[in-house]
Amino acid sequence: MSASTLNDLLAEGVSGRTVLVRSDLNVPLKDGTVTDDGRIRASLPVLEKLTGAGARVIVAAHLGRPKGAFDPEFSLEPVAHRLSQLTEARVTGIDSQLPLAGEEARAAVAQLGDGEIFMLENVRFDPRETSKDAAARAEFAAELAALTGENGAYVNDAFGAVHRAHASTTDIAKLLPAYQGDLVAAELKVLQRLTRSPQRPYTVVLGGSKVSDKLAVIENLIPKADALLIGGGMVFTFAKAMGYGIGKSLVEEDKLDTVKSFVALAEKHGCQLIFPTDIVMAASFSADAEHEVLPVGELENGAHGDQALGLDIGPESAAAFARQITASNTVFWNGPMGVFEMAPFAAGTRAVAQALTDCPGFTVVGGGDSAAAVRALGFDESSFGHISTGGGASLEYLEGKDLPGIDALGAA
Repeated sequence: MSASTLNDLLAEGVSGRTVLVRSDLNVPLKDGTVTDDGRIRASLPVLEKLTGAGARVIVAAHLGRPKGAFDPEFSLEPVAHRLSQLTEARVTGIDSQLPLAGEEARAAVAQLGDGEIFMLENVRFDPRETSKDAAARAEFAAELAALTGENGAYVNDAFGAVHRAHASTTDIAKLLPAYQGDLVAAELKVLQRLTRSPQRPYTVVLGGSKVSDKLAVIENLIPKADALLIGGGMVFTFAKAMGYGIGKSLVEEDKLDTVKSFVALAEKHGCQLIFPTDIVMAASFSADAEHEVLPVGELENGAHGDQALGLDIGPESAAAFARQITASNTVFWNGPMGVFEMAPFAAGTRAVAQALTDCPGFTVVGGGDSAAAVRALGFDESSFGHISTGGGASLEYLEGKDLPGIDALGAA
């Protein structure tokens, strides 16, 4: 059974109806200000389609991992403020004194006019949102559903949250007519293209700090990809498994045997594993640290010996990665090549991002730090085929796992 879509809901008519939209607004904050509004902007099209059609929209979202109670550090107030700057619709809500659900919340939502948005506080301030007790989640979901009154509806547009069986992503879909938001539909279409019918050559570029975060993705994609490029902090677990000295670089000792098995798996499936041949080694984890480029076999032979740590792939590796990427017809990239937040160690990530923009094929930036890097380094987002907002949900899909929030919508 295929899911009902936002277009189906709009065709039914939403003027005067209250629609609860689960959005993904889990954005980074600093000193109470949104520092990367990519997910807010990605959520706008669905919200504005609904408000433009006269719906009264309730936005439910989470931020961070509060422990089931109000915590000002995780308040969505800065997000609501930024949303109000980006949309012409009137945005109200976000009151730390107002319960997330119940009579007071219903009374507040009842003041909404057609085409207006009411943003709830962080749904994770209620412990029932993430409870392992199905009855508790169902109770909270029923209270959220009640906010929509008669003839309400639910739209899940939070792909970044669909891998969690939470009250606002799965349980509520059983209580209201449920629809798949455009952002969710777009993410699914892209991920299905990557796993079912990629145009070849198909190259996967993986980075980030820990190989443990990507183990299942690597295992599941090796049989599907033509080439797998390894960068970021995970390089050093592979390098140590291959017998190289890595100084003080990040390593996961308990994953050495696992990464060795990936080499054999790649050989079995004809997937080319491409590792960095040079690394930027630094004296310390600091933007002003002394650093030098060393061949991967000599990482402990530089100025700082076995006390050095690797913070980026080197220029030779970056060029090789770029050549592979631009020669591909499909590219999926998840995870930076180095500590891109520090200018001396951003070149590898920049080179990969640039190669994706130069690639004539279909390119996907896999959300999270990769998407943040694209924006932080000043790239035009329209230069990429798709920038995911999925984060962990995208990775779990690529691992071959079921996504509860998608299953709840009846999507294949």
